[in-house]
Amino acid sequence: MRRIWSDENKFGIWLEIETLACEAMAELGQIPKEDAATIRKRAKFSIPEILEIEKRTNHDVIAFLENVAESVGPAARWIHQGLTSSDILDTTLAVQLTQSSDILAADLEQLRSTIADQAKRYKMTPMIGRSHGIHAEPITFGLKLALMYDEFGRAEERLKQTRERVAVGKLSGAVGTHAHLDPKVERSVCQKLGLKPDTISTQIVQRDRHAEFMTTLALIASSIDRWATEFRHLQRTEVLEVEEFFAAGQKGSSAMPHKRNPITNERLSGLARVIRGNSVVALENVALWHERDISHSSAERIILPDSCTLLDYMLVKLRDVVAGLQVYPENMEKNLGLTKGLYHSQSILLALTRAGSERKAAYEAVQRAAMKTWKGEGTFAENAKQEPEITSKLAAKEIDRLCSLDIHLAHVDQTFAALGLT
Repeated sequence: MRRIWSDENKFGIWLEIETLACEAMAELGQIPKEDAATIRKRAKFSIPEILEIEKRTNHDVIAFLENVAESVGPAARWIHQGLTSSDILDTTLAVQLTQSSDILAADLEQLRSTIADQAKRYKMTPMIGRSHGIHAEPITFGLKLALMYDEFGRAEERLKQTRERVAVGKLSGAVGTHAHLDPKVERSVCQKLGLKPDTISTQIVQRDRHAEFMTTLALIASSIDRWATEFRHLQRTEVLEVEEFFAAGQKGSSAMPHKRNPITNERLSGLARVIRGNSVVALENVALWHERDISHSSAERIILPDSCTLLDYMLVKLRDVVAGLQVYPENMEKNLGLTKGLYHSQSILLALTRAGSERKAAYEAVQRAAMKTWKGEGTFAENAKQEPEITSKLAAKEIDRLCSLDIHLAHVDQTFAALGLT
C-alpha cells in the first residue's frame, strides 16, 4: 500500500498517461509517430529534480513536465498536448484508488477466511447472548463469528461496487469539453489503464465518487470497530469469555504487572475514528465551485492515502486478532449458569400460549417465576413448576425439556449452511 501512494508510483503513472496520450494522438495522425516512439523510449523523470523545479514553479505538474522534457528533447513539445493538470491528477488518482481497492479486497478475503475457520471451530460452543448488555438467550460463539463473517461479506460487496465508480479517468481538458483533445484519446488512454472514461466531467472527475469511496472505507472501519468493541467487552475480567492473544514477555501496564489489556482492539477502535473523520472531509469536498476549485486537493493528499493505508493495517490486525483469539468455553458455560436458567423464559411463555393460555396471564406467570429466580429462590425451572398457571398447561417433564439448550441451538446448522460455512 505504501508503494501505491509513493512519489515513484505517482510520477510513474503520470508519465504513462502522458505517453499513452501521445501514442493515441499518433494513431489518430495528430502527431508524428516517430515522436511518440521517441517519447516512449526516452521519457524519464527524477524525483529530486522535480522537487527542486517545483520550488521555483510552485506547481507540481509543470515541474514534472519540465523535468521529463529534458530527457526527451524536441519531441517533448507533444507531451501534455490539449491536457490540463487535473487530467493527469484525477486519472492517476483513479489508478491508485483501484490499486488500493485490490489490496483491501485481498485483506477482506483473508479476514473472512480466518473468521470462517474460527466460526466453524466454535460452531456449537454455547454462550449467553446479550441485549442491552444484559443476559438474553443462548447463542453459540460460532454464531457470533458467523455474523461477523456475514458483515464483512457486505464490506466486500461495497468495496467492489465503489471500486467500479472510482475506476474512472478523464482527459477532457480545462473545463471538460475536449476542446483541444479528441475524446478518442481519452478513451484509448483510460482503456489501457484499466479505467472507464468519465461520461461527462468538468476540469475534474466529480467528487461524489471519491466521497463514496471514503464512506465505504469508513463503513468497513466501523465494522472493524464494532468487532473490536465486541471482543473488548468479552475480555472484561467479570466476563472473560474471549481474550486477545497476549504474547510471552508482553507487558500490560507500567504500574500493574497483572494487566492483560486488549490493546490491539482498542487501537482498532481508535483508528476507526480517524477514517470516519476523513470520510466527513470527503463529503465536504463534493461541493466545489463551478467547473472546479482547488479546495479538495490539499485534503485529498492526506485523507486518501492515509485512509487506504490505515484500513489495510486495520484489516490485517483484525485478522491477527481473530486468528489468535483465546476462547474460554468454560467461562461461557459458567456465565450461562449465572441466571439459573432465566433465559428459558420465552420457551415457557410460547409453550403456554400454544397450550391455550391467554398471553397476558402466561407472561405474568412466567415473570413471577423469573423474579423469584432473580432474587435467588431456586432455578427458573424449579420456580416455573410452582406456578399454577404454568403447571396447569405444562407437565414437569415438558418444562424440563423446554429448559434445554437444544431449543436455542436447533437451527445453527441451517444458519451456517445459508452462509456457506459448511
